[in-house]
Amino acid sequence: MSVRYLKRGKDAAQVAQADAVVRATVEALLLDIEKRGDQAVRELSAKFDHWEPSQFRLSQADIERAVKQLSPREIEDIKFAQSQIRRFAQIQRASMQDVEVETLPGVVLGHKHIPVNAVGCYVPGGKYPMIASAHMSVLTAKVAGVKRIVSTAPPYQGAPHPAIVTAMHFAGADEILVLGGIQAVGAMALGTESIQAVDMLVGPGNMFVAEAKRQLFGRVGIDLFAGPTETLIIADDSVDAEMCAVDLLGQAEHGPTSPAILLTNSESLARATLVELERQLAILPTAEIARVSWAEHGEIIVCDTIDEMIATADALAFEHVQVLTRDPDVFLNGLSNFGALFLGPRTNVSFGDKVIGTNHTLPTKRSARFTGGLWVGKFLKTCTYQRVTTDAASAMIGEYCSRLCHMENFAGHGEQANLRVRRYGERGDVPWYQPVPVIE
Repeated sequence: MSVRYLKRGKDAAQVAQADAVVRATVEALLLDIEKRGDQAVRELSAKFDHWEPSQFRLSQADIERAVKQLSPREIEDIKFAQSQIRRFAQIQRASMQDVEVETLPGVVLGHKHIPVNAVGCYVPGGKYPMIASAHMSVLTAKVAGVKRIVSTAPPYQGAPHPAIVTAMHFAGADEILVLGGIQAVGAMALGTESIQAVDMLVGPGNMFVAEAKRQLFGRVGIDLFAGPTETLIIADDSVDAEMCAVDLLGQAEHGPTSPAILLTNSESLARATLVELERQLAILPTAEIARVSWAEHGEIIVCDTIDEMIATADALAFEHVQVLTRDPDVFLNGLSNFGALFLGPRTNVSFGDKVIGTNHTLPTKRSARFTGGLWVGKFLKTCTYQRVTTDAASAMIGEYCSRLCHMENFAGHGEQANLRVRRYGERGDVPWYQPVPVIE
């Protein structure tokens, strides 16, 4: 396999060292929130966000004031995006059917899709006001049927961000908080005197928010383990360096630890993209962040064949995979590890992030090997049930169960089965703790 790196990012050891510092910080702060509740949350909010209002939850009047700060065009744009996301979420929900089937005479099995009762949705907003994250989490939970949705975002420049608040409100949030960081997810998951605990946390965030969700998993559910935004551009010589560079930097601006990789079978495109990246970084308004991200985590990989490109992309298992090739369907059919695919030059990651209708909360750090992103199904518990409707079926299943329990030395389990055989069958002679004998 001939895979060459024209540029590499930080090595794994450096990344792991930084992760260890984040883990220790988050663990200490979550313990403090658990012990001291509102007081700890208030102190952390004042320390990290310089935000210490009389209450973190917005009143209806506060929400109405936020909505009034937006222009009619801004409101219409938010509603358009939400209509696309709602429509696709409704289609996904409709694809998930409850089932009930008689698998044997008298044996009925089924499952129901039951919404989680209470969900906390985190919306990033400290550096960039991530309005779209409100659509992706709150609205999707609403379509799933979640009864109580708490949504929170940090203050933006010392106040609630009006567009984020408006998006949360239009999406259907039942409670809106202005609270960010570890203190926000910790308060929602653990509960405080003023914030009732939720059953599940969803939504993207910085490395501290992501680590807090990871540590809280088990006490509450989470959507997925999320790290910094990742983007992989798969390109051949059917596209130019300008498009490759734009699409790399468009995601590198998320933060200084966001990996962006170009994977190509054209060395000339790879080298032209390196030059074009420098040109665009000289004029990009967010270059201060994007330059660090590209310098420390950007990579350019050159392969000889399509098969090598597919194998390399699957090994990376990136969050966003944009395919800029003559035949994108080759990768749609060939790839198995990705968060979301963006096929052809007419679409891009930004469309998915903001408006087109698919969800932008996606797996990172190679977790695309075993999970997809946030969708309606993440808010639903698929719960099974069983019903035995005839004496004959109960006795027949009981005989098999009795013998299987005996093989595992589970006497109590076996007696559950034996009792049904005695009560509902013709084998009233079955003794306690003995398997039902097989009648030849």
